[in-house]
Amino acid sequence: MPLIDTPVRLGIQLQPQHAAYPAFRDAVLRLEEMGVDILFNWDHFFPLSGDPDGMHFESWTMLAAWAEQTERVEFGALVNCNSYRNADLQADMARTIDHISAKGGTGRFIFGTGAGWFERDYQEYGYEFGTPGSRLRDLERGLERIERRWEKLNPQPTRRIPVMIGGKGEQKTLRLVARHADIWHSFVGPDELPHKLSVIQKWADVEERPADGLIISNELKDRDEDFADALYSAGVRLYTLGFQGPDWDYALIERWLRWRDRKNDA
Repeated sequence: MPLIDTPVRLGIQLQPQHAAYPAFRDAVLRLEEMGVDILFNWDHFFPLSGDPDGMHFESWTMLAAWAEQTERVEFGALVNCNSYRNADLQADMARTIDHISAKGGTGRFIFGTGAGWFERDYQEYGYEFGTPGSRLRDLERGLERIERRWEKLNPQPTRRIPVMIGGKGEQKTLRLVARHADIWHSFVGPDELPHKLSVIQKWADVEERPADGLIISNELKDRDEDFADALYSAGVRLYTLGFQGPDWDYALIERWLRWRDRKNDA
């Protein structure tokens, strides 16, 4: 625990704000050609930085377009908000996007999800904000429904859709990671990761679900290669990087791709 005998992968989070959609289409094409492993967006309705009323696009419809546009990369939201859509509907949407992306083979969709936190989304779109505890309880129930629905759908997903859960709370979130996740995403530093992983292992023992296949994911924004090396030593194998347009800094992506390749060639 965790899974370390696996290649380092680089996931780029295209922040769906402050750019017209053709810019995203072009960026997706270029990033796939450059060799990134995963493309992410996020699930919000308004920008998280810059002009709060600036241009912004919805997550799932964008992901369906990526499913059709791309050929190789995996993709998903970092992360979906469980509050915004009925859980069974989320399962059906994920299954449909999985099939769109398969193109005669195996789908490439990653189901990244979380409890939600951005209060403006809730207020302006008419969702009950609740409390952190109530949103986590809703996520717990939602994940159970989603997994049951995947078993009932016709056709079923082309593969067991990987589940990514973000967060670090030890009593609730990490138990959900142990119960459901294939990927755990956080911003936890290398010094804190061993403790968090021990908590996940504790919950995995309680849940009677092996944790030795869990992939650990972490963020690279504003971090250097020494920090990334320390994360690697702590078990991180999926690295994400927030990427904002319309003035995309592709040189930054090339730098991290070279670092990824050095790790994988070592």
